[in-house]
Amino acid sequence: TALAVLLLYVVTLAPSTAMWDTSEYIAAAYVLGLPHPPGNPLFVLLAHAFGLLPIPVSYAARINLLAALTSAASAGIWFLVTERVLASWLPQRWQRITGGVLGAVIGATAFTVWNQSVVMEKVYPISLLFIAVVTWLAIRWLDRPEGPGADRTLVLIAYLIGLGYTVHPAGFLALPAVGVAVLVRRRQTLLRWRLVLVALAALILGLTPFAVEPIRAAYFPAMNEGEPTGCATEIGFSCTFSALTYDRLMDNINRTQYLKPSVFERQRPFATQLEMWWLYFKWQWLRDVHGAYPAAQTVLAVVFFLLGLLGGYEHWRRDRPSFWYFGSLVFTLTLGLIYYLNFKMGYTQALLHGGLDFSVTEPRDRDYFYLWGFSAWGVWAALGLVAVWQALGRLVANAAGAHGDRPAAAPGRRPALLASPILVLAFVPLFVNWTSASRAGEVFTRDWAVDILNSVEPYSILITNGDNDTFPLWYAQQVEGVRKDVIVGVTTYLGIDWFARQMIRRPIYEYDAAKGPAIYRGAAWPKPSGSPLDMTLAEADSIPQYVMLRQPQQFRHGNITTTIQPGVLTRSEIVTLRLIADAYPERPIYFVAGGFARRLGLTPYLLTQGLVQKLEPHKVETTPETPSIRGGEHLDIARTAALWNTVYRGPSDLIEQGDWVDQASNSSAINYAVVGFMLAGGLRQQGDTATARGVMDTVTGVIHAARLEELFGVSR
Repeated sequence: TALAVLLLYVVTLAPSTAMWDTSEYIAAAYVLGLPHPPGNPLFVLLAHAFGLLPIPVSYAARINLLAALTSAASAGIWFLVTERVLASWLPQRWQRITGGVLGAVIGATAFTVWNQSVVMEKVYPISLLFIAVVTWLAIRWLDRPEGPGADRTLVLIAYLIGLGYTVHPAGFLALPAVGVAVLVRRRQTLLRWRLVLVALAALILGLTPFAVEPIRAAYFPAMNEGEPTGCATEIGFSCTFSALTYDRLMDNINRTQYLKPSVFERQRPFATQLEMWWLYFKWQWLRDVHGAYPAAQTVLAVVFFLLGLLGGYEHWRRDRPSFWYFGSLVFTLTLGLIYYLNFKMGYTQALLHGGLDFSVTEPRDRDYFYLWGFSAWGVWAALGLVAVWQALGRLVANAAGAHGDRPAAAPGRRPALLASPILVLAFVPLFVNWTSASRAGEVFTRDWAVDILNSVEPYSILITNGDNDTFPLWYAQQVEGVRKDVIVGVTTYLGIDWFARQMIRRPIYEYDAAKGPAIYRGAAWPKPSGSPLDMTLAEADSIPQYVMLRQPQQFRHGNITTTIQPGVLTRSEIVTLRLIADAYPERPIYFVAGGFARRLGLTPYLLTQGLVQKLEPHKVETTPETPSIRGGEHLDIARTAALWNTVYRGPSDLIEQGDWVDQASNSSAINYAVVGFMLAGGLRQQGDTATARGVMDTVTGVIHAARLEELFGVSR
């Protein structure tokens, strides 16, 4: 069963990187670096080792395959769990095996589980495997809770829970269920203080991969988020074993930089958070991306929800010991997790309620946080479906008079086979989710990142807006070696001390003109002489988090003069201005389209070139070659046309992909459409209507593929 699930995942596997955290995790594995806090050290070690295997696919596909492999293994364990529960009430082995297959298939083809198992977008498939293994060990312990073997099983469970935490904090999600199982099944175990101490020591031992973080961070890898080391230039004993290292490591493990509020400070009412979970639950059994089948989606969700409740009831009725563990686990992965995560309103949920307000809305849909619960729900849904199957089998048997007037406790083979068509229900998600869950052939994110990097001139500094604008660029640079000469500065990290230190340390990579776009050949691109920030590490650390401006302030550099309005000037804005002062014009400076440069008053000096905006050394004038396009911004028609025609591959990727599942990540598609609109308009003004028409044909294809008709007022 696990091999069959793995084959399904391989067929639908992403061949390259994808949006959100995929690029970050793949790049971190490649350079043996640190992704965002808490750093996921065991994942990085496992993925780095797995990526070294001589599997004849791209590096990104290898890491995606690791997600598929671990998730398929989890499906195999859910098979074992389901079959073990059924052993208490189904005497026939073939029926128990059938139930095991159902449990594995339902959990494996739930949309979020499937969609996250074919790309390493999160580390959740590996985390899921740890939870599944702990579940199987707990059920084995419940069968035989006495003797040395039972004690060793508990110690192993404790170790795996700690180890799982170093993959993702979700590793602790099985801990409450283990506690309930021990308390209910053999509470005197908790009074055996030696065993408790050994189990606690094993759990702590499982956490030791976190020691990798300060060691590896002190070697300053290309990805070093959080930089949990007190060492400034090289690793050493005194700086590694220092209070500063400890503080930075704890901040990293505890994710301090995210400033998550207490669970008692509710970001939205619990009822609203339950509504979000129900929306995501409906997605699992039919991911109706276009909203074409809302009634069918709701019916399927209700059916699988009721099957799960029925399965939970049958589990409680027929195998009480294992129920106390698994029921507690399901509670933790659903209601407990909903309360603990304390999310704002979900992205799609907010759209359904009338619009996005990111002060109370998550920047994307958070269905992946419930992946563990959706996967485990497959076990209970399978148990419920088996119960229905058995009931129908008894009806068939009784109707045939096989048992006289006495209802059969379990139908024979023939009645069970006659009732088996009901089991097809378990395979509905497999067929209806295939299109939306599959990532086969998707290369858009990789090509979009390359397009962005090749939009800027050699040795540039590129200021991006957030994760989706940045992580794919890191992947392209670190894994595929594309345009490493470009310094990527993300606004959300420019305000954090470690990012400034890393910009200062960053080596200067040689620009390879032969591999770069043809539009940059034939010109001299002198290599910069020093760091983009002309300051010491101590000076970088002393930059304040913000400065309160009581009156307008002017920033001057060369012919650039901008007025900073009164208010809060953030650290990220201070560092950006310092980059301009220290590195410009030796290094060209670009901004990914957005409002960041506008807040600094730089709009008159920005010239849009394709997907980016270049900082010019003087105010841009309105000419036929650089017409005004919006809000004082100007378009470089010649450079944009050259990029669109000879560099950009993203639009054709989008059109070939044909659909866009995750609407929260479609800003890249929007940017292509906007650039195409502007370019077509500029070409028309210059009288080149034929070329403009060709550009608009491509733009229309992008709009349809990314489902942006309503946004751009274009109909199919």
